[in-house]
Parts: sequence; C-alpha cells; structure tokens
Amino acid sequence: MLTDKLKQTIRQAHKAIGENLPNYMPRKQQNLLVAEIAKTLAGEYSKDRKIITIEAGTGTGKSLAYCLSTIPLALAQSRKVCISTATVALQEQLVNKDLPFLKRHAGLNFDFVLAKGRQRYVCRQKLAQAVSTDSPQAGFTFAEKPKASDIRTLNAMHKALLDGSWQGDIDSWESALPHHIWHQVQSDKHSCLKHLSEHSHCPFHKARETMEQANVLVVNHGLLLADLELGGGRILSTPEDTYYVIDEAHHLPKVTRDHSSANITLKGAIDWLKKVTEVGDKMAKLIKSQKAISPALKLADDCQDLLIEMQKVLTFVENNSASYFPARHEEGQINFKKDDEQVYRFENGIIPKTLKNWSHDIKELSKKSLNSLNKLYNSLIEAVKDGDTQMYLAEPLLAEAGFLIQRLENLEALWAMYAKTDSENGAPMARWLENLSANDKRKRQDYMMCASPIDVGFALEDMLWSQCAGAVLCSATLMALNSFDHFRYQAGLRNDDGSQYQHVNSPFDYQNNAELIIAKMDNEPNSPDFTDELIKKIPTLLKKSNKHRSSLVLFSSYWQMEKVAKSLRDEHQLTLLVQGEDSRQYIIDKHKSNCDKDKDSIIFGTQSFSEGLDLPGKYLTNLIITKLPFSVPTSPVEQAQAEHVTAKGGNPFMTLSVPDTSKKLVQACGRLLRNEKDSGQIVLLDKRAVTKRYGKQLLDSLPPFKRIVE
Repeated sequence: MLTDKLKQTIRQAHKAIGENLPNYMPRKQQNLLVAEIAKTLAGEYSKDRKIITIEAGTGTGKSLAYCLSTIPLALAQSRKVCISTATVALQEQLVNKDLPFLKRHAGLNFDFVLAKGRQRYVCRQKLAQAVSTDSPQAGFTFAEKPKASDIRTLNAMHKALLDGSWQGDIDSWESALPHHIWHQVQSDKHSCLKHLSEHSHCPFHKARETMEQANVLVVNHGLLLADLELGGGRILSTPEDTYYVIDEAHHLPKVTRDHSSANITLKGAIDWLKKVTEVGDKMAKLIKSQKAISPALKLADDCQDLLIEMQKVLTFVENNSASYFPARHEEGQINFKKDDEQVYRFENGIIPKTLKNWSHDIKELSKKSLNSLNKLYNSLIEAVKDGDTQMYLAEPLLAEAGFLIQRLENLEALWAMYAKTDSENGAPMARWLENLSANDKRKRQDYMMCASPIDVGFALEDMLWSQCAGAVLCSATLMALNSFDHFRYQAGLRNDDGSQYQHVNSPFDYQNNAELIIAKMDNEPNSPDFTDELIKKIPTLLKKSNKHRSSLVLFSSYWQMEKVAKSLRDEHQLTLLVQGEDSRQYIIDKHKSNCDKDKDSIIFGTQSFSEGLDLPGKYLTNLIITKLPFSVPTSPVEQAQAEHVTAKGGNPFMTLSVPDTSKKLVQACGRLLRNEKDSGQIVLLDKRAVTKRYGKQLLDSLPPFKRIVE
C-alpha cells in the first residue's frame, strides 16, 4: 500500500519539478497518471497483479509521470526501475534530458544508466592484441586485411581507452567505426569473461558494475527480451526485484516474436557443422586432461550423426524444390515471393511426416552436441584459470567455440519448433522455407528453414508478467478501435486478474486547432486510376499559402510515392524531399531549414515516416494521408496468423487488419499536433473512410478533430 510518507515524497517531487521546469503547466492528465501508476504498483488494486496499461496521447507528460511514480516507490522498497523503449530517440530523451532533470530537481537520490548489449563494447584484450607487434600477440588475425587508416583508428581507440578519454562503447566514439574492424575487437560472451584476469577490466564488465549499482536502467526492447529469454537477471536486474516501464509498448509483441523465431541455412549449417569436431579436438589437446577425451569423442560421434540427418533434409528439400518453388507463382498463401527470394509456407504449420521425424532426431543430436561442446569450453576456461593453459593460446579457440555454441543453440531452437506438436486450441507455429538465390553477397544458392510463433502472449506471461514486481506499459497508440482488446491479446494480458487499463486524452484542443478533411475522391485505392487521381489532387493541396507552408504526404507504397513525386516534379516543378533519396535525418534537417527560411517545404514519406517523426509548430501544418494504412499480409507469420483466425471461424480482415490499421492511422494523424499551440489540417484521400462500414470505426478512434467530409 502507499504509505503517507511515500505519498508525500511523490507530491514533493512533483511539486519540485513544476517549480523548476521552464514553462511548466500543471496537467490533470499527468497527475492522474502519477496517481494510477503509484496505486497499481503499490498493490492497491491487486496484490498479485501489479500491471497497468496506459494509452496516453501526445502532451500528457507520460515520461515524467512514470518516472515520478516508479522511482520513489522503487527506492522505498530497494527495487530497481527498468525503462524499456523501442527507439534511440526516446532513450536519448530519457538519459540526456528527463532523468538528469529529475535527479537535479526532484529531491530523489537515485542513479541511472543506459544499459547496452555486450556487442556495443570493445574488448580491451582483443584491442590490445590488434595493435600489438609483440609475439605471441601478433597472432591476432583480421577476417579482412585492415587498411592503414584502420590501423590508425585502432591505435587511437587503444590510446583513448588507456588514458580514460573513451569508455569503450561504440556509440561514444568520435566517428563511425568500420564494421569489419569493430567486429574483430568487440566484446563477446564466450571469450571476454570477467573471471579471466586479462578481461576483468574490459569496458563491458565495468559497465555491468555501474549498472548493478544504478537504481534506474534504460534499455531497448531487444536487450530486455534477451535478458528475459535467459531467465531474467542475467543481463539486467531480476524481474521479481524490478518495476518495468515498457514505453512505446505497441512494439513489444513484434520484438518478442522476432526474438522467439529461428532460422538456418541448410548448406551453411552443414559447412559449419564440419568444423565442430575439429574445434573440439583442438580444445581437448589444449586442455591436456583425461576428462576432455570423453566429451571430445562424444562430440565427434554426435556431429557425424547430425551431419547425416542434415544432409537428408537438404536432399529432401532439393528433391521437392520444383513443387515448393515453382517457376510460375500463382496467387495464394503458400507460394509467393519476398523481395527476390522464393518462399514456401507450410499450410497451418503442418510439415511432412518425414521431415517431422527428422526434426526430433536433429533436435536431440543438436542438444547432445551442444552439451559436449559446452563441457570442453568450460574445461578450457578452467585450464586457463588454473594456469595449465596460456590465455593467448586458448582465446582464439574460446571465440571459435563460442561462435559454434551459438550456432548449435540456434540449430536446436529451430528444430525444436519443427518437432513441436502444436496445441489443438492454440495457434500453430509458422514454418516456412526460403529459396536463397546466389548473388553478390551470397556466392551459392541455399535453402533457409524458418520458424516463428504466431502468438507470443503466453511467452510474455511466462517470462515477464508472472515474474515481475510490477509493470507499466504505455504508448500513444495501444488501443485499436477504442479498445485495449487487440493489444491485450497480443501481449498476453487479461482484464479479469486485477490488471489496470487507463486511457488518458491529450490536452490538445483538437476541435479548434485541427481539421480532418476527408477529400472527395472518384477512385478507391485499389482502382488502377487511383495513382493518376493522386497526381491531379495533391498539387492543389500543396499550393502556396500563408497558412500551410510545411507539408508531409504519407504514402502506402514506395512505387506509388516515387511515381507521384516524378510527375509532380516534371509537371509542376515542385521541390520535394522524398524518403529514400536522402537519409531520414537529412530530410528532417533540410525541411526545418526551409521552414526557418520561410520557404515552402514538402516531405514525401511512407509508413516509417508516420511514427517517431516530431515536427512541431511551423514545421508541419499540412498532413496528407493518401490511403488508409491497410497492409497486405505478405510475411509468412502474417499469413499464418490470418490462416489461424480463418480456421477458428473468424474474419482475419476484421480481427487483424482493421485493428492494426486503426493504430497506424492514429499514429499517422499524431504527426500533426505536437504541442498545445500547434494547428493545421489533415487531408485523407481515401473515400473508404466514409463509404465502408469499418470507415466510421476508424474515424471514431481518432482524436476529436473538427471533421469535414467533402
């Protein structure tokens, strides 16, 4: 429960923020958020389920609200706060602006840190070897011969690390580091180990020590999922001692699904499997102990059997490639093309019986091989610690073994998903093959086997919701069609277990500051004449006026955007900033520069420009949305989702597509008003918004703009 002392601490912190924040205006929405989050995490609604999901519109001050409520509570209970975001921009806002301000002015004694994955840090030992000319360190080899400029960069990195002017993370280096160089010296979990004296002072381990002392951790969703999949507490703080704030939470289900998926290339896997026995033998010889003989022999036997089974699978796929990947592609769900690759999805996730039987065998052999290789790996580490083996001899093998351990883990995960018997009541796994053609990057043709869960709600329940001390999920777009149901299903949340749900409206005056115009259009987007109508319509909406000098035009596809852009440039001599022609940051900077010079400025963008784009005030007053943002299910996972809904007697369009479109439309319209004094218009060029039954649902889920139907 919230004690009087804790309530007073939160009130005082909130008051102090108001007194020190320039142009601060008290917001009842922010007050409500602070109170509801604090009461939920303190167990006033449920002692067992301390989870609150919040949709808070732009301008509600949700970042400060969740900081003001979670941090005092965590400090009082000796717990940590883990704030997870989907974008670098929000991380930077929290670490460089919100948290430092809170620490200075709120009267709260806390430390915070931006937690990064291991591969964002340099390995001190690898870097020292890379710049050393002394034997035996000179044995360090590059996968790609370094240029003279690369050597100079490595020496500068080493010097900066030694004199303390660089902390060893790639993000704080003064310039972009070439990938082929960074890859050689970055930290890895298999050779850069804290209990090996040569690595005990590596930047990653020092960062971990700082992280362990911090009260507030800022992470991205990927790092959060990586920790949870390891059981929690391996990278970040333990879930039972942590209050999680999942900001930009609408991304969480997809990130979880991506982390839960697996894939392998058949020929590629056969190639690296041939190296496993060789590496195992080298490790056994270096260990110089009888206890290494048995796992080395077992590893050789299991890997040989594994190679035989994998070759069977490759032969099976090659023999069936004509039916899996026909020369001509018919419309349908099973055979289709993704980019330049051919894809075959197993209908309802059901794979041939022969492949199913091999799946069980390969999964078990992968597990056995992994166990044997891990035993050799751990024995070699012990030999180094005991002084029986020199570190410089062991380190290359540890790194190589670590690489193969990761490959075997992925191999086991993939075949476990193929071997799994799907529940009759639950959603099946999505399972598919991809025919990878040879190209400049890939010297030969190969086949990729892929699998992914369709639903990840159960995984989030097991890993996070049932384990954590409490959780706050927030975003400006969690609801679909004015309901949390769609997100609740995706994220594995319930509404009958004490979990709380809160929708907080933006303080903006939508009725007086913004118009939503549904333009009169002759054609629907699926008409072949629609693009030509856009070419005629859009110039009239971009005409120079004192009111609207800054425009953003959002398209549903690149080809349509490029065709319209070419026509408008050729026929109307319009100067356009088009996504893909320059970097996103350059387009934004150039647009703002144009606006600052009182020039007309027009951005053409696709779906990615409808989220995370912040153009306040004069930088955006005219938003044009060419089409309701429906997306065709083209990925194997999306198709499998639709197939599962149909199999259960549902309508995938209404169950999946319309709710998803609702969220995307809210995101797109959210580009217009970023501050309370902003104003402008939104023009929607899709007549379905008023002619289709679902159109009213989509429009009613938007903020209360002044609505005009032409």
